[in-house]
This record gives sequence, structure tokens and C-alpha cells, in this order.
Amino acid sequence: MEVEDKDDADRYRAPALDKGLDILELLAEQKGGLTRAEITKLLGRNASEMYRMLERLVARQYVVRSAGGDRYSLSLKLYALAHRHPPMNRLISEALPLMQRFAADAEQSCHLAVYDRGNLLVIAQVDGPGTWGISVRLGSRVGLIDTSSGRTLLAFQTTEQRAHMLAEHTKVKGEVTIDHEALESACATIRRAGFSQKDSQQIFGVTDLTFPLVTASGQAIAAMTCPYLKRIDEYVAPSLEQVTQMLRETVQGLSMFAES
Repeated sequence: MEVEDKDDADRYRAPALDKGLDILELLAEQKGGLTRAEITKLLGRNASEMYRMLERLVARQYVVRSAGGDRYSLSLKLYALAHRHPPMNRLISEALPLMQRFAADAEQSCHLAVYDRGNLLVIAQVDGPGTWGISVRLGSRVGLIDTSSGRTLLAFQTTEQRAHMLAEHTKVKGEVTIDHEALESACATIRRAGFSQKDSQQIFGVTDLTFPLVTASGQAIAAMTCPYLKRIDEYVAPSLEQVTQMLRETVQGLSMFAES
């Protein structure tokens, strides 16, 4: 049986495809990208064939060059394609019970968003149990630049991936403009803190709390946000600090799924 399997593998070989997959798998293990010479050496391939293959992968947007043009790293195209595949359904099914528990305990709504073609897509949303609340409609596309979810996703990417996301970005209705230096500073602050807490730039009186759902490599594949509303009547609801800790624990439980 093993001999037959080996024969079948040899019979259906596609050398060009194998080279491309070898490059993608190699780059997937690198945080800072690799030069063409490094890729050629690590794969034990001919320099000219690696050049042609890299040029095609760049042209098809599976691989991006660094600003200096000397290093290659994975783009987010494979990640974007995965959003159209059943694993995204699994993420939603794993997230919803945790989000429902959070909403009940925190008495706040929450939503889960992923990067999709230049902005964010809300893939799961749960309302809080109270009389009043605020929620983002399921399936909505929200801004990458001026939302807590967007900045958190940007903060937990490599420099090359962040540049690629920003290059794909198109403004959504009402999106607030921010210059590159200010955005980089905001991302650095979020990385240091491990999450984002900021006044909403869309709705007055809302404090957006966002935690990234990160993989073992430290990169965010999704962001969970609670648009926190503070009660000012006599009802004693969980505080901002308590809700922040609840959201942190919720996302930590979901991150265990992302690493499995």
C-alpha cells in the first residue's frame, strides 16, 4: 500500500506548484520575511526559478515585497480566502457561546470582526440582556482606520502585513481620517497594552473595548469588541474595569481555539 501511495504521488507531481507551495510554507514560518537569496538557499533551489516563482506570487498578491524591495513575506490573501471556507464557520460556532456568556455577565453587547478586503467584516454579534444597548449589525463592514476593532487588528500584524492591509483599505461612510504617524503611534500603544480602550469615534458616550484574537505567532486573526455603555441611574451594573476583565477572559478562552 505504501509503495502504491508513493507511485501515485510521483505520477501526479506538479513541480511548479510544489515550488510555489514550498515558498508559501517557508514564509509562513518567518516573522520578518526573507530575501530571495535566503529563500533560494533554504529551499535548495535554483536562483532563477525562485525569481520567476516569487514574481508570480507577488503578481497574484500571495506574497508582498518590503518597502525596500529586498524581502518577501506572506500577504493576507490566504487569510482572506480562508474567510470564505468552513473554518470561519467553526470560529463563529466556537465564539458565540463565549460571547453570549460575556453579554449576560457584563450586561453589554459584543461583536467579533475579521479583516476582509481592506476593511472589517462583523461575523458574529450578541446583544446585552438589558433594556438599553448598542450593537453593530451582523454582516456590517466597518472602518479599518478609525475603529477600535480595526486598529487592534492592525496593531497585531507584522509591519509588512499592516502595510498590505492599509494599501487595500478603502474608506467606509463617515470614516475619520488619520495620518500614518498617528496611526502607527496608536497601534504601538495598543500592542503595549495588549488591548484597546478608547472613546468611540462613531457614537458619543460609548467606550470601545477591544481585544485581539491571536494565534501562537502573535498575529491577530479577529478582534472582539464591546461598545461599553455606562449606566447613570440607580441600577448597579458591572463597571468598565470589570467588563474589561470579562472581555479579556472571553478572548483568552477563544484564543485557545485559535492555537489548536
